[in-house]
Amino acid sequence: MAVLSLSTATLNHSTLPAHSHTSSLLNFAALPHSAGDPLSNTRKTNRRNCFSKTRVTSSHSNPKILKSNRRSRYGQPLSPYDSDDEDDGDVGGSDEIDDDWSADEEFGDVKISAADRQRLKLRSVASKGQGNTRHTGKGWDMQSSSPARNLEKRQGKSPAKNGRHTLEKIDRDSSYSGSMKSSSINSLSVNSKDKEAGSLSKSRFCNLSKELDLDERYFPLLDYLSTFGLKESHFIQMYERHMPSLQINVESAEERLEYLLSVGVKHRDIRKIILRQPQILEYTVENNLKSHVSFLSSLGIPESRIGQIITATPSLFSYSVENSLKPTVKYLLDEIGIQEKDISKVVQLSPQILVQRIDNTWNTRLTFLMKELGAPRQSIVKMVRKHPQILHYSVEAGLLPRITFLRSIGMRNSDILKVLTSLTQVFSLSLEGNLKPKYMYLINELRNEVHSLTKYPMYLSLSLDQRIRPRHRFLVSLKKAPKGPFPLSSFVPTDECFCQQWAGTSLDKYLDFRQRLLLKDFAKKYER
Repeated sequence: MAVLSLSTATLNHSTLPAHSHTSSLLNFAALPHSAGDPLSNTRKTNRRNCFSKTRVTSSHSNPKILKSNRRSRYGQPLSPYDSDDEDDGDVGGSDEIDDDWSADEEFGDVKISAADRQRLKLRSVASKGQGNTRHTGKGWDMQSSSPARNLEKRQGKSPAKNGRHTLEKIDRDSSYSGSMKSSSINSLSVNSKDKEAGSLSKSRFCNLSKELDLDERYFPLLDYLSTFGLKESHFIQMYERHMPSLQINVESAEERLEYLLSVGVKHRDIRKIILRQPQILEYTVENNLKSHVSFLSSLGIPESRIGQIITATPSLFSYSVENSLKPTVKYLLDEIGIQEKDISKVVQLSPQILVQRIDNTWNTRLTFLMKELGAPRQSIVKMVRKHPQILHYSVEAGLLPRITFLRSIGMRNSDILKVLTSLTQVFSLSLEGNLKPKYMYLINELRNEVHSLTKYPMYLSLSLDQRIRPRHRFLVSLKKAPKGPFPLSSFVPTDECFCQQWAGTSLDKYLDFRQRLLLKDFAKKYER
């Protein structure tokens, strides 16, 4: 389309009357129909001038008419003769009035052919049908503008109708909002506790997170482990020993610890196990924990004892069953000479035997004991059955010094062998803090002899402060202590049996006496 100069456009616009917009448009629309009429050049020139005038005046009066393919913001096609009301909230109340191309009174001074008038009426009907269509989408109501002759009617809608429309819209919005609230209230109530717990965890472990550079997503694990009595100091210890143990999801930790509880581990022992072996949180149930528990059962260990063995040796799970644990059992059977029926007893007495290295140094210990004490091999094997830790005691720092002490107090090799066969844990007792003080009390206070130890070797394993001294002093205070050597058999029974058989008094009286004696001895040590 040709564009006229600004001066021509201004001149034409200023000289044309107001109703020339319509006449120009009609001449423009009728142009194709008259193209084949053999008229003079004067008529063609007049039409070209009319065409020029129409385009310029249209661009100034109603530019929308040039956009015949316009669509509303919601994708609906719009008539080129309609004006879409863009104000959603003020339907029919706009101050802007578009030209009404179907108003007959505006064409009173214009001569229109019958064909053009019929065409205009058809377009007007289409415009009215489209303009009165109401579109609804996403909670908004829209209505295209009506013709100008109906503008007064649209503006004169009763306030009651508009109010009812507003109330209906509010009701719909309120209903939608209520349904959304009701649908989400359950999820909010379910998640509220989790959010509260997460907030508490965040505030609780904030300092720990900064110190260990620990991500917040592991706070649920810390919360769960806290139920077993672990504190921040324990988490730091775990982090220093094995950092990945604090970087697993809480569901995996729950599964593994719940399995340990199911096989007999006590809830109060979980903390001890984790601190000693934090890697246990990473061991899977199917590929690790179950296979090791099955191995213990295959040794004849009763189910009631498996939990205690795990508690005593949680590092058991870090050893391969096939490559480490089974070879150790085979060594005990073939090299040391323990019978298969005694393996279960040996493991229950000392679960550490399964994870401690056993090598050829055992032959060195065996040879030393047989030569030093003149003992047969079977006697040494008996010592191992009663105290398996002997397999790992050093000859120079462990075995020899205790044998030398027993010899120094007047025992012969046969007496030493008898004592060690009955109470092999003598090798584990401290010389200065245990064996020597008990020997001095035996001689000086109990007025007994060394050979009595061969009959009651248990005396050496009893507590001097908790049992030997209180019972001796209690009988002396009651004047029921026998004359001569004090009988070591009075230290063997339980407290209740001791009160009934030897003291002839109540258990409470004895316990009260022992408590006062302990406090008195403690005060003396404190004064020193």
